[in-house]
Amino acid sequence: MVARAVDELGRLDILVNNAATPGAASKGKRIHYRDLDVIDEEWWEEVLATNLLGPFRCTRAAATALRAARGAVVNVASVAGLAPLGSNMAYGASKAALIRLTAYLSRALAPEVRVNAVAPGFIATPWTEDWPDEVKEGAIKRTPLGRASTGDDIAEAILFFAAGAAMVTGQTLVVDGALM
Repeated sequence: MVARAVDELGRLDILVNNAATPGAASKGKRIHYRDLDVIDEEWWEEVLATNLLGPFRCTRAAATALRAARGAVVNVASVAGLAPLGSNMAYGASKAALIRLTAYLSRALAPEVRVNAVAPGFIATPWTEDWPDEVKEGAIKRTPLGRASTGDDIAEAILFFAAGAAMVTGQTLVVDGALM
């Protein structure tokens, strides 16, 4: 992936690690934190492989090219990594680990590469469309800005870190309309 980007574009300036899963077994449903027996080892492995190991592997693979370009990495975390929110325990724990990984990578790749994270709150997406209406409406009611985040809201924060914020690294920006 990195070699192809460099071959086709001449360099690599920005890496956005945006792949995530709550785990296929969740079927998009929120799993209560007290349901410890529901999330098995296979579920944890799937979530950690996608949400934590994937960003680590992509960043490591891109490090040389990003250093050469003095580029930036933006990891898409979640408010579930900051508080017990989100679809399930494995998802929240993986996003908490991604936030900590962001801080470590910011030091490992400095001073040439900046590494930051964006932590969205509730976003109206196909992933959340099957959530119960009372859950979605409750999140919106608790949000002082009075609406769910959109993909554009999150993209704007990613762009801030990717194309600006020259003196910012190792930080996590919460984009949730003050839900937390």
